[in-house]
Amino acid sequence: MDDEAAAATLLSRTLQSDGFPPPVIVNDPRLALSAFLEHKPDLVVLDLIMPHLDGYTLARQLRSRIPAGTFLPILVLTGDGSREAKRKLLAAGADDFLTKPYDSLEILLRIRRLLETRTLYLRLEAHNQALDEMVRQRTRELEEARDEILERLALAAEHRDDNTARHNQRVGRLSEKLALACGLPAEEATLIGKAAILHDLGKVGVADAVLRKPGQLRPEEFEAIKPHTVIGAGILAGSRSRLLQLAEVIALYHHERWDGKGYAGLTGEAVPLAARIVVLADVFDAMTHPRPYRPAGTLEDAVQECKAQSGKQFDPGVVEALLELHAKGELAGLDE
Repeated sequence: MDDEAAAATLLSRTLQSDGFPPPVIVNDPRLALSAFLEHKPDLVVLDLIMPHLDGYTLARQLRSRIPAGTFLPILVLTGDGSREAKRKLLAAGADDFLTKPYDSLEILLRIRRLLETRTLYLRLEAHNQALDEMVRQRTRELEEARDEILERLALAAEHRDDNTARHNQRVGRLSEKLALACGLPAEEATLIGKAAILHDLGKVGVADAVLRKPGQLRPEEFEAIKPHTVIGAGILAGSRSRLLQLAEVIALYHHERWDGKGYAGLTGEAVPLAARIVVLADVFDAMTHPRPYRPAGTLEDAVQECKAQSGKQFDPGVVEALLELHAKGELAGLDE
């Protein structure tokens, strides 16, 4: 960028004689920014004293269009070699400067050095991007492995509970839908859905005679099954994982009631929201699928029963979310 065409042509010839391709020449500084954006150069050689716009102003304009952290060098040619001029150039965004008249060998050396630095930067940037992608890929693999392990843990607990057939997975899917309908962020809803599949993990510690009994449980048998909430929470306790911490809370409190008549006697919002969501998802799925002691109920009957238990067994807000899902037809595909 030089308003003196002869000076620009001389520099162009010097560069080409040293093996460079022909540079883009701009003689009107008012066209400099548009040319810069169009050609996306690796180096800018900029004259300092020009009409309309001087080198200080152009350097600031160009630097503002260069992304932060990107090395795209600006070399300024100036007849003013004073300390103040150099300070102002650096402040405007110049990376280097040469005092006119310059030696052709010196400017070639400066340009080569600046371009070599840019090349190294671009290689480093590409390497960092490749590393970032490797980290993202490895993170995805670890998350997939974690999710598979959790699903298999849930299946291990479910295997001992006869005829439930993927109950935990359906509870997880419905819990995520309910969490979204309750207004929770998508990331939090997904976490609740994944954690919910472990709500019955503690059943691994319940005797088969009680867990697989085909009929209704006697009072003492019902008491024997209650500790599965504490057992499940104990298995999951002490983790640094946000997902497992949430699963621990759900396992411990998924038999609480809004009216305080649940296992631990917590009332209303004292029960963590994630657990209040899973409570409804768990009971709803149990009502709509067969159990050893009764056949499956209809979807409509289950919705009406949940509505009747709003403010009693269930959080009214979560029941409203269920009714919203039902109105949208989103409760019918949980078996898929």
